[in-house]
Amino acid sequence: MIFNKILCLGAHPDDEFGCSGTLSKFLEEKKEVYYAVFSFCEESVPKGFPSDILKKEFKSACKNLGIKEENLFIYDFKVRYFPRDRQAILEELVKLRNQIQPDLVLLPALSDIHQDHSVIAREGLRAFKYSSVFGYELPMNTISFQHACFIKLEERHIQKKIGDLMCYKSQLFRAYANEDFLRSLAKVRGVQINEEYAEAFEVIRLKIT
Repeated sequence: MIFNKILCLGAHPDDEFGCSGTLSKFLEEKKEVYYAVFSFCEESVPKGFPSDILKKEFKSACKNLGIKEENLFIYDFKVRYFPRDRQAILEELVKLRNQIQPDLVLLPALSDIHQDHSVIAREGLRAFKYSSVFGYELPMNTISFQHACFIKLEERHIQKKIGDLMCYKSQLFRAYANEDFLRSLAKVRGVQINEEYAEAFEVIRLKIT
């Protein structure tokens, strides 16, 4: 692939499941992968779990994928209040841009209707307007998804994707947090390119040098 330095942006822990198969493939190919998450959602952690559980699960999931701990960026914005904090988030994204200078940025699709995801998508596009930018798929929040890029995955990448999401024990009550769903979506995207598995992306900007 033409990309060597990849930055994934997630509003919340586990958002990376929209592209974790691709992240696994990039890591397998010895690409530099970074991941920034902007809230650990302490206000919405399910009863019975400690308030900081998502931070621990996040680190476990990233270790499972193979992302180096020094390549993780953690922010503490309040969940569901990203529109209020839009400017502060943009300023942090600009700092990331200057520090990492990624070839490719993966962020939530522009059609994602979750308020926090939407802010990360739009401010991410502003901050990284000179990089290639792909939007990843979070079906539970996407009404229309203009997928124009497909990345072929193998069984081992799907296993990594499943393992990543299963690290988030506090989120397993969610409808998408199961192997059947992950495999089914990867199968659908694979069928669209005549392969067994794939992940699909919205091509927001593609820079070829």
